[in-house]
Amino acid sequence: MSQIVTLERRGDIEIITIDNPPVNVFSHAVRAALMDAFDEADASDSRAIVLRCAGRTYVAGADITEFGKPPQEPLLPDLLNRIENCSKPVIAALHGTALGGGLESAIASHYRIAVPDARLGFPEVLLGLLPGAGGTQRVPRLMGVEVALDFILAGKPISADAALASGLIDRIAAGNLLEAALAYAQELADNGAVPRCSSKLPIDLDSVAENFFEQKRAAVARKTRGVPAPQRIIDCVEAATKLDFRQGSAFEREKFVELMNSPESAGLRHVFFAERQASKIEGIARNTPLRPVNSVGIIGAGTMGGGIAMNFANAGIAVTLLELNTEALDRGIGICRKNYQRSAAKGRFTPEQVEHFMGLISGTTSYEDLTDVDLVIEAVFEDPQIKYEVFRKLDAVCKPGAILASNTSYQDIDAIAAVTSRAQDVLGMHFFSPANVMKLLEVVRGEKTADDVLATVMKLAKKIRKVAVLSRVGYGFIGNRMLGGYFREAQMLLLEGATPSQVDGAMQSFGMAMGPLAVGDLAGLDIGYKARQALPDRPDHPATHVADQLVEMGRLGQKTGAGYYRYDAETRKRLVDPEVEALIRAEAGRLAIEPRTFSDEEIVARVIYPLINEGARVLEEGIAQRASDIDIVYIYGYGFPAHRGGPMFYADTVGAKAVYDRICEFRDTLRADDWQPAPLLEKLAADNGRFNS
Repeated sequence: MSQIVTLERRGDIEIITIDNPPVNVFSHAVRAALMDAFDEADASDSRAIVLRCAGRTYVAGADITEFGKPPQEPLLPDLLNRIENCSKPVIAALHGTALGGGLESAIASHYRIAVPDARLGFPEVLLGLLPGAGGTQRVPRLMGVEVALDFILAGKPISADAALASGLIDRIAAGNLLEAALAYAQELADNGAVPRCSSKLPIDLDSVAENFFEQKRAAVARKTRGVPAPQRIIDCVEAATKLDFRQGSAFEREKFVELMNSPESAGLRHVFFAERQASKIEGIARNTPLRPVNSVGIIGAGTMGGGIAMNFANAGIAVTLLELNTEALDRGIGICRKNYQRSAAKGRFTPEQVEHFMGLISGTTSYEDLTDVDLVIEAVFEDPQIKYEVFRKLDAVCKPGAILASNTSYQDIDAIAAVTSRAQDVLGMHFFSPANVMKLLEVVRGEKTADDVLATVMKLAKKIRKVAVLSRVGYGFIGNRMLGGYFREAQMLLLEGATPSQVDGAMQSFGMAMGPLAVGDLAGLDIGYKARQALPDRPDHPATHVADQLVEMGRLGQKTGAGYYRYDAETRKRLVDPEVEALIRAEAGRLAIEPRTFSDEEIVARVIYPLINEGARVLEEGIAQRASDIDIVYIYGYGFPAHRGGPMFYADTVGAKAVYDRICEFRDTLRADDWQPAPLLEKLAADNGRFNS
């Protein structure tokens, strides 16, 4: 035995304990030690074996740091077959989370008992994979085909009660889990129970609806565009209904390895690690003391301010919303209530929860009511003078040590901090709209922001269920800074011969949640128009000509029923509008641009490569800590397809040299000023390097 796996005897029962903190993953060392433990326990004169874990959870999955590396024996399927082939009953005792390979080990055991708050699931699909150690073959035999397939496809854990009702486990433990498991094992032994192998259970085909798998494939395809794992999961569960366990397991393993080597899974695994890395601030100790945040003030009760308030109320933190007058305040709090009621109607909250959350949100029109809050977030108009005035007032009334944050999308945090006497307490907290839905939070570090302020806000982000990414000060920070070229090229493609639906269609086929022109219509074309009009030395770029004309025609996007598209008044469905296409062709003619045809591949390169190029500059300038942080910003803030791994990981997938060469081609054939390659990209191309090492 080893320290990570121990074997002890309690009467007639052998107890095998896994102790591999923090979450007992099935690393190679654990697998090897377990194989030895089961050999020894099976050879003894004991009457049953209990498999359990020390610490806060049962096995929470395989060790994904080993994914993509040469496999080391024993492989997990071999270990689980060894467990199932034991000559005496094996009882898995589950607590915490039994996920992925951990759950597969439980269902390879002969009997299962779990604590009431245990959670069981197969999250593999979220990493572009499938359960690869018999899960797709054993679960249908335990739960039934249709329930099992939905369970595996969902990727979400279920409760112990749901697992018991579906046949996934046999008992729920009352009291101490180990004592309950030992009692269960003793009962089984005394009753002469024999090993019950889930692999040998019959599959109930009578309950499977006709054409079930074909219908499921079609339904899943509509929801999981470009990701192969869900379809392969369906293939494997269908194989379980047609093949014996050995053949089905071989088929499952083949599909698992295929997915493991797919670019889609590589992208999703990159996102998994990148999200965890993003919360780490270079140069700040992990044990930095944190400031308490038990109350929050928010300046501005508009759509953004109200959404931000909901995040804190959902986390049990009291919020005070401040507005200029009671009419605006009442309207803002009313919007919060409507949002909660809409969620309650969908079953996300109970009416009692809605009242609890609303009870945590209060309103005021006086800055004096913010004197004792621990954190204040300013969410007013993007006008620097208004923001400066807000922060002067906060500086005067807020208690020493209160954190002062701006929700600005673009403004200079250092300039905002400079109007206060406490620059060390000031930073940016850039929420994304709608703030109560979007997961991204850009945390902007000013030149004088204190370490404990940063550490506190990064930790607080997790409490309010946001994915926080650190940015330095710079126009647009990380995400909005990079958007210029993305939208520029989408608009230039229109002048050069593409249609709005072709550009958006190509980007959606690539995996974007929405195409750039549809996004413009959703956000409102007047936003960019006003920003351009406000520039003192406004550059005249042909890319903005069509958008400007649409605004001047009153076509502001969805809110006016027309923008790049026309929108059905009842369904909001996008409709191609010949009037827009005629306007585009007229403007192209005025600019003497000859129309041509485009492939989807060229559209994607034209629109995505500017993101990559500007991302390289963001890295060079130290605005972002690491390339993977940029990827997280775009996945959680801008709808970039997670299976592509984010723009910088996508660049690594294509290859830095290929991206650089294409940008140089665009520089030489299009507008040279728009396509100057970033020095970092040029260096990586020359060195055959990667953004994400």
